[in-house]
Amino acid sequence: MADSTQVFFLLGATLAAFVWGRFRYDLVALAALLASVLLGLVPAEEAFLGFGHPAVITVAAVLVLSRGFERSGLVDLIAEQALRVGDRLILQTLVLSGTVLVLSGVMNNVGALALMLPVALRLAREHDSPPSLLLMPLAFGSLLGGLTTLIGTPPNIIISAYRQSLGGEGFGMFAFFPVGASVALAGLAVIVLAGRFLVPQRAGKASLDAMFDTAHYLVELRVPEEGKAVGWSLRDLLEAVEEPIPVLAVVRDEARYPGHAFLGTLRADDILLVEAGPDEMTLLEDKAGLTVGPEPTDEDKGADSEPAAEEDQDKRSGVDTEGLQLVEAVVRNDSMMLHRTVGQLRLLNQFGLHLVAVARDGGRLNQRLRNISFRAGDVLLLQGGEGDIGESLATLGCLPLASRNLALGQPRRLLVSVAIFAAAILAMVLDWLPAAVALSAAALVSLLAGVLTLREAYQAIDGPVIVLLGAMIPVGQALETSGGADQIAEGLLTLGSDWPVVVTLLALFAIGMLLSNVVNNAAAALLMAPIAASLARGFDASPDPFLMAVAISASCAFLTPIGHQSNTLVMGPGGYRFGDYWKLGLPLSLAVMAVAIPMILLVWPL
Repeated sequence: MADSTQVFFLLGATLAAFVWGRFRYDLVALAALLASVLLGLVPAEEAFLGFGHPAVITVAAVLVLSRGFERSGLVDLIAEQALRVGDRLILQTLVLSGTVLVLSGVMNNVGALALMLPVALRLAREHDSPPSLLLMPLAFGSLLGGLTTLIGTPPNIIISAYRQSLGGEGFGMFAFFPVGASVALAGLAVIVLAGRFLVPQRAGKASLDAMFDTAHYLVELRVPEEGKAVGWSLRDLLEAVEEPIPVLAVVRDEARYPGHAFLGTLRADDILLVEAGPDEMTLLEDKAGLTVGPEPTDEDKGADSEPAAEEDQDKRSGVDTEGLQLVEAVVRNDSMMLHRTVGQLRLLNQFGLHLVAVARDGGRLNQRLRNISFRAGDVLLLQGGEGDIGESLATLGCLPLASRNLALGQPRRLLVSVAIFAAAILAMVLDWLPAAVALSAAALVSLLAGVLTLREAYQAIDGPVIVLLGAMIPVGQALETSGGADQIAEGLLTLGSDWPVVVTLLALFAIGMLLSNVVNNAAAALLMAPIAASLARGFDASPDPFLMAVAISASCAFLTPIGHQSNTLVMGPGGYRFGDYWKLGLPLSLAVMAVAIPMILLVWPL
């Protein structure tokens, strides 16, 4: 079997696995790399050279610098201003989408979305409007912003490195700006003007309380003097009822102990704060002898000790939750929770977290928590210790959604962060240093200057994306060295032989855009780049317009929730369904294509 045929079969299986989504994309990419080595398509000694590729190093450095911006308070300063917009939906959409668009040009677009998502939810809550009207435009705005600079999105970095591999220079920091900014502005206009008519309104209330309604499920149960549970630990209690029912707190006399931190045994008259529905209540009464406790008195609630800032939280639960923290979080595409259950993850033992509820497609799931297999975009209601819950969510791969207090950071740290980034950009623009070296140096200086800690830097690096890039770069090169890219290009040339070059360029753009809606955008760029170069050779034209078409199209995944993490992250909080995205995404894609092709030919002539 010819090498090119083997590559086609391998890539077909890889794309099918990406679309299926049963296994995380980094595992699929690594499997594709190892399979290409076993088939002899990639020499064994070159299998892992992709992990040292400049594109991989650049992406890692950009992720670290993005976290530095977050820690310095620069983004929070911008978000604070965004919260001052009025109650007009068109202005809210413009400010939120425009802000995330600008941020995405200088930092990772998923990071920019993660920082603005709580702001959008807070705006929706304050004005009692459906969050779905704001979240999809916000996600699409983050994708558009990445088009404007070299570091805005991984496809731009990949295409720049590929152009350099062809014997020329890589694209500069602002080489993407003329085309990218034109496309971004056109896309923003579509989002702002048409979004309110094309984005579905999901859920009547803006607050996530509409999905969880925790006040209805949080109850107090008392341990009777002769109850079975006297002398039991909480572990004994859960083993007796054979159900992972969250015990949020144990109240004893005047003291209140978080459930995850209570290591003693139960005594008579202890009060258990439990999240339970009717079925769980019956289990606790029958198998543990617990009874419904009395309504908490003012003394029990400790009203005089509650900070004013926690009043909303107390109203939400209906009971005193001092020392506890309930937080909503969305499951990311790269989360370790995907396709696993509470028991398999050992949430309580390993992470000190109780799963209180799960919402999917805008509604709370009513099935037993222990049986739920988590999916990307699920919104979780979790309870844990205030000091550890943030780190636990980061480890699990979840994005917190609860409104956070905007911390403006330290002015010195903010100025240092901006100065370091500006110096790196200057070094790139003046061709003093390659992008990978300049940005890596900036990341190192940020660490030495104390903008962020070494631990925060390592946490900022998105491991699955790095593995995806490092593994797929040799596979993409195999497509080229085997002659497969030339065969695909020849097919496109044959079909378009009677048409102008612009038609073939348009077809390349459409293929790249469709591919990016079903696979990771970095993978789409890696696979399409050699095909674009082969097409340019076939037309005896400059490769630049073809490579630029791949870069722009690979970042325009507006039709599905699975094409980009930004789309998936808003799916749960917005209550969207799979088929909701194309309603705004299709006209947005057409507008992007209508603006991109003429601009590419104007700035990068054939």
